[in-house]
Amino acid sequence: MTLPDTSLSPAGADRTFQVDLRGLVDLLSHHLYSSPRVYLRELMQNAVDALTARHTLEPAAPAGDLGIRLYADRSVVRVEDDGVGLTEADVHTFLATIGRSSKRAEGIAEQRGDFIGQFGIGLLSCFLVADEIHVLSRSARTPDAPAVEWRGRGDGSYTVRTLPVSARPRPGTTVTLTPRADTAEWTRPAQVHALARHFGSLLRHPVTFDDGTGGPGAPVNPEAAPWARTYPTPGSRSRALAAYGEEVFGFKPLDTIELDLPAVGLKGIACVLPEAVPAGRRHGHRVHVKGMLLSEHAEEILPEWAFFVRCVVDAESLRPTASRESLYEDDTLAAVRDALAERLRDWIARAAASDPDLLGRFLQAHHLAVKSLAVHDDEILRMLLPWLPFETTDGHCTLDEFARSHRTVLVTSSVEEFRQVAAIASAAGLGVVNGGYTYDRELVHRLPEIRPEATVADLDPATLTAHLDPVDRETELAAAAYLAQARDALAVFDCDVALRTFQPASAPALLVDSREARHERTRSQLAREQQGGVWGDILGALRQEAPRAQLILNQLNPLVRTAVTIDEPELARTSAEALYGQAAMLSRRPLRPAESSLINRSFLDLLAHALRKDS
Repeated sequence: MTLPDTSLSPAGADRTFQVDLRGLVDLLSHHLYSSPRVYLRELMQNAVDALTARHTLEPAAPAGDLGIRLYADRSVVRVEDDGVGLTEADVHTFLATIGRSSKRAEGIAEQRGDFIGQFGIGLLSCFLVADEIHVLSRSARTPDAPAVEWRGRGDGSYTVRTLPVSARPRPGTTVTLTPRADTAEWTRPAQVHALARHFGSLLRHPVTFDDGTGGPGAPVNPEAAPWARTYPTPGSRSRALAAYGEEVFGFKPLDTIELDLPAVGLKGIACVLPEAVPAGRRHGHRVHVKGMLLSEHAEEILPEWAFFVRCVVDAESLRPTASRESLYEDDTLAAVRDALAERLRDWIARAAASDPDLLGRFLQAHHLAVKSLAVHDDEILRMLLPWLPFETTDGHCTLDEFARSHRTVLVTSSVEEFRQVAAIASAAGLGVVNGGYTYDRELVHRLPEIRPEATVADLDPATLTAHLDPVDRETELAAAAYLAQARDALAVFDCDVALRTFQPASAPALLVDSREARHERTRSQLAREQQGGVWGDILGALRQEAPRAQLILNQLNPLVRTAVTIDEPELARTSAEALYGQAAMLSRRPLRPAESSLINRSFLDLLAHALRKDS
């Protein structure tokens, strides 16, 4: 932006800003528009708005008689419409004043909601691909209005002249661009045709394209949107919508949900993805406003939990931002988002009530999305919680199946706790659900709301060890010396050692150690190391009686029965360390450096002992 010369201006005189057009175009290209290709969208949008104004002026005019014609060869790009056109005064007011939009002009301002663009900067996007814009227009408001020619240049200058009616016999506007050599990738005939189809395939006005080869103009939007067509049967309609979704998104939908919100003039489809997607990953949706493609990546049209669908919609009342590449966040958009979320809930409810096969395939792929919804939606919870799959000691099964087999359902707080106890709990007849995955623990605890006869409780180490059988007194006394050696060897890990009998007999040892217990022991250790300092005082104030881990040896296992008879102290310590290391690895939790070192050392010591014995 440059300022005018004020050397001769009287003090206190009003002044006006001057605009550096090249700088403004650079700003638009780097910060407002995502790509130079938007120039064609802006031209087509202006043409659509001009046609809308023409229909307001002449409501009896047949819609098919007024349209948009595109032309492109290697030298020019031209967009022609049969719209309302411009007078000479309009040209001076709207084309030469940046930010002034004809949609705010007196006489049509009350119809502003009928237009796509309202910011008065769209024509500037043409300077992204051309150094000069030529506009030839004739107004439909005055029957004998002359034609007006406007030429705007990238340096900020423009010229206007009046031409005879013969220069443009019919009302409307023609915009012609002479592309720069460095923008040929956006202005080649094939590219112009592709961009026209990309942006305008759902426009309600007829649009044709001519590549200058002499053939008839090719229709850009030969058919109405698939949801606006008439079909002989509901089945053929469903197949057509699914085929359109596959064409747009590149995958065959698991199902297609038709969307219709008359209050905001929104129609479209939601395509259910056939495969699972990462939790929280949000797909972009294709949003058209009055037929013109606004964005392919509009995440804000649906709530975060609806990442199992991709939508393509066309709306009348949604407001685009100035770049017309995203939606303006307002109360209307919030209401549309809530209404579309309700449509997705209704689809899930219908599938649950009438199509178990579809529901099963849907939950197999998207159970995480449904779980996230069920946490906050009581209706979905009641409807689908029994159908949702969980990892349990009976394998992967639905919560309804699991609750029928186990009156008391135990749930772990982490995946690693489930890994520690799964085999032992299953052999002991305990029903345990892995609650370590997102939403699972919270949902399992809500099972009694759906199945009042079921009882849910958190699994803690005491619950499990209570189901392990003690050994007889003679066996305990015989193993006392070994157990003492084992406790001494594992004291560095704050680990106690006990001897029990449990199934399966193939498991030599079980390490019972919760994440909370490990954190408490770590805090206690830090408090001891920081004793006397500020952090030591803080950690000491938080200190509780640190629960110890417990290595439970299985007397039914042949290896353990042999180990407890070892009378050589060093070998007894090494075997206890090896049993601890194997149990820690089976728990599948991250190993601490000291534990990794212990596993390596105990293996080498046992190997060395075996070699010495052989020799």
